[in-house]
Amino acid sequence: MSSGDSKPLEGEASSSSSRIFVSTLVAGIAGGGVGLVSKHRKVHGLANICATYATNFSIVTACYCGAREFVRASRKTGPDDLLNSAIAGFGSGAVLGRLQGGQRGALRYSFIFAVAGTTVDYATLRLKPVLLKFKESQKKGDWLKLPEWSPIQVLDDEALAAKQAGEKQLYAQRLGKLNKEES
Repeated sequence: MSSGDSKPLEGEASSSSSRIFVSTLVAGIAGGGVGLVSKHRKVHGLANICATYATNFSIVTACYCGAREFVRASRKTGPDDLLNSAIAGFGSGAVLGRLQGGQRGALRYSFIFAVAGTTVDYATLRLKPVLLKFKESQKKGDWLKLPEWSPIQVLDDEALAAKQAGEKQLYAQRLGKLNKEES
């Protein structure tokens, strides 16, 4: 293998690790939010329950995303293959379920993780073009248009120059009135 062959693999590893990190971070934030509205916050304390939920969500997401990236690399498929999500969900659910509830827990968690993980990945794939379109519309500046009846108006260069000229004239008139009153 030449050194040119290894560079795409390094970039690929970097992008997969960043996908795992971002997903884990988002899951931790979501877990903290779930902890905020949990019914157990009064018993265990708000900070403790938020930290517990955030940690658990992060661990589960990191295991699932790591397994998904492992399956993707093993199968040599793209990140948009949903079969990778199902296999990774089944595998990571089995491992985490075995830790939590024995053999019955492994079977139950494997199906739950496979369905939930594949559903989230499918929704992400469907929402990605919508989010990219929204991002492009923000770059153009078309994302916020005020109605014509709004008292707040965005002025073009000519209207802005006319407004500034009117303000200067009004300032001069007021300054003239003040000078007359003082004398």
